[in-house]
Amino acid sequence: MDRRERFKRITSFQEADRVPVDLGSHVASIHRLAYANLKRYLNDPDLQNENAILDRMVQNVVPDEKLLRRYNVDFRWIAPNWLNVVEIGDDCYRDMWGIEWQHMLDAYSVSASPLSQAQTAADIANHPWPDPTDPRLVTGLAERAKWLYENSDYVLVADAIKGGILTKALQIRGYEQTFADLVANPALAEALLDKLLDLYKQFWSAFLKAVGPYVQMVYFTDDIGGQSSMMISPDTFRQLIKPRLAALIDHIKSEADVKFMYHTDGTVTPVIEDIIEMGVDVLNPIQTSALGMDTAVLKEQYHGRLCFHGAVDVQQLLPFATPEEVRYDVARRLYDLGRGGGYILAPCHNIGADVPPANIEAMYEAAAEYGRYPLQLDHILQAEHKAKPTADQIAAQAAPPKLERRSRPRR
Repeated sequence: MDRRERFKRITSFQEADRVPVDLGSHVASIHRLAYANLKRYLNDPDLQNENAILDRMVQNVVPDEKLLRRYNVDFRWIAPNWLNVVEIGDDCYRDMWGIEWQHMLDAYSVSASPLSQAQTAADIANHPWPDPTDPRLVTGLAERAKWLYENSDYVLVADAIKGGILTKALQIRGYEQTFADLVANPALAEALLDKLLDLYKQFWSAFLKAVGPYVQMVYFTDDIGGQSSMMISPDTFRQLIKPRLAALIDHIKSEADVKFMYHTDGTVTPVIEDIIEMGVDVLNPIQTSALGMDTAVLKEQYHGRLCFHGAVDVQQLLPFATPEEVRYDVARRLYDLGRGGGYILAPCHNIGADVPPANIEAMYEAAAEYGRYPLQLDHILQAEHKAKPTADQIAAQAAPPKLERRSRPRR
């Protein structure tokens, strides 16, 4: 079975020959330091791309094609060409939105938000917004997508804008000010959200004009969840965010015949029904370390209506587990989410610099061993027998890192 047929069956809630596997997107790739460690571990001098940064903010890389083939990855991602990035100081840069980013620890965090002092809708309108139709954003992408479509069976994913409507508002207006606006100044908040929605529609139109005939899925990231609760209330999400995301999803699906994958970290159980209603086909990343994101429960409640992507924990499991514990957890996620289709296995976020290479290898080896249909319970039991203590106990054992530990910088 080729990869696109496998993807079609899995996202139609049918079993295929095996569960699809992913690596290499903006939030399911590998930090440059972890990549360098993996290269040394594999003792493969031909493994390239340790300096090919996919996303400067989180410092992940574009994995070498050789590594993607080693792990039998089914997907290839197509992202735009980022423009107008300006170096403004000691390891600090300004992106095309005017947001300033400062290097901190092993990644970058927002250091200045250009609309933090905005008072009126006119201030928002007069901001020097990027041109979503700038042809340089998509230069060469149509040719690459066409070549991949015609010369491989990989599932092609369009990954257009880093940061969604809410996320970009938080970055460009400032987190505290945006959260305050949502409650105390909703008119200004809506002016900003509407401006972003208009820009995103234009950008997606231009992007899909280039790659739309060749891609099978689009990817959109817009965090609304935190570790133990949502970042905004469900009512605020339904009133201000959901209608705009639904409009954007409708627009994208009118431009190309694609599945829509929606990324939000953290716990989002109060609004999963709303996410389905918006037109989302695949939910990513299924952060199992967040409150309520139980893979068995999610499968029971939403199978047949929502597919899942991710679920292999990068917060506690991959950094602190043994390889056998990783294998058990992979088997468990495959069993919980993979039965009857509807699941794509991947790390639930970027593989961090603190993840041992042996655990990366264990994750993809377990995917290959346990991920073939029909999924067998005895595989789960065998893995569980080897993994003592169980993967569920790892977070409790790693108590010090559990205290507000972040797997990535704040967006």
